[in-house]
Amino acid sequence: MILSSLSGAFRYANLHPLFPRAFDVIRNTDLFNHEPGRFHLLNDDLILIVEHVQGKPREHAQLEAHRRYIDIQLALDGDETMGWKPLVDCLNPVSDYSEEKDIQFFFDAPASWIAVPPDHFCIFFPEDAHAPLVAAGSVRKAIFKVAVEPVK
Repeated sequence: MILSSLSGAFRYANLHPLFPRAFDVIRNTDLFNHEPGRFHLLNDDLILIVEHVQGKPREHAQLEAHRRYIDIQLALDGDETMGWKPLVDCLNPVSDYSEEKDIQFFFDAPASWIAVPPDHFCIFFPEDAHAPLVAAGSVRKAIFKVAVEPVK
């Protein structure tokens, strides 16, 4: 898991061949005023999800993990907090992994909570379980789903 401000994004661009493209979209797109929805930027290899939703309290947050995608979760507005726990320490699955939706949820409590202010992002790799959207008010964010093994 990585937490950084947008000004430090250049440090992480070389970690994955599609990270430069995702950070380029962040720099050159008005994501704050972007319509909510799911947008395929590079087929299924790079997907943008824009959300403007009501946050939830910590006790309603649920850890999730993905196998096929890395998440870059960018806070645009609101005071979002995200839970985190190493996936290997998640021992209480809600259900089996859904290959179709690339997600598995867990009853486990996060090991730590991370405040993610606007213009900051978290990168969650497949080994990172995370519980997003914890906030007292509304949250506006952009999530980039980056294929672990891109086709292109």
